[in-house]
Amino acid sequence: MLLYNSALKEMGTKVEILNDEFQHVHQYNPIEYVKKRMKTPESIVKKLKRHNLEATVENMIEHVNDVAGIRIVCSFTSDIYRLADMIASQDDLTVLSVKDYIKYPKASGYKSYHMIITVPVFLSDRVVETKVEVQIRTIAMDFWASLEHKIYYKFEGNAPSYISKDLRECSAIVSMLDAKMLSLNEAILEAKREQGDQVPEAMDNVGITNAAMKRMETEALSLFSEVHNHE
Repeated sequence: MLLYNSALKEMGTKVEILNDEFQHVHQYNPIEYVKKRMKTPESIVKKLKRHNLEATVENMIEHVNDVAGIRIVCSFTSDIYRLADMIASQDDLTVLSVKDYIKYPKASGYKSYHMIITVPVFLSDRVVETKVEVQIRTIAMDFWASLEHKIYYKFEGNAPSYISKDLRECSAIVSMLDAKMLSLNEAILEAKREQGDQVPEAMDNVGITNAAMKRMETEALSLFSEVHNHE
């Protein structure tokens, strides 16, 4: 797992540098927070078995693209595509595949932007291109996905149909929230321009206030509480 750990460290550094650059040049941070994770050996074996593949190192390298994963959480949907372009334009990274679950959500309601990339890991005697999965999503999308994962984990993947329906409804609310917060941010920036204030080239984080985030959390928790009350 040395290669995957190393690739994850390199990718984390790249993302941190991009965020620092934005802060320095544009006085703006597109990234709220970053999460990194490594798949456990047990999870890798389970995934290979689901695809009727033998649990070998060769099969892991060839068929398991998310052994190393990094999740970048942004304020707004516009930040997602901006960051994806910035990552794809890095000369030493190669984008193997892209799945846009924001434009084309999963049936469950899941939304996120996924990239499989290769990161060069420099060893003492060679350079090894190593796969890393990059997920980019908004705070609201990450909130939904985290609770959805916990709910399905509780039911071991066999949740009743009404829960799936309620989750899809919650996903639609999350989409409306993202759109509303983006619209609010744009309105604030336009008002600042009219007042003659200097506005960063990219969207400022002023659009999401602590009060707004608290309202989002309260409303979402209320919805998920209703889901559990159906049991």
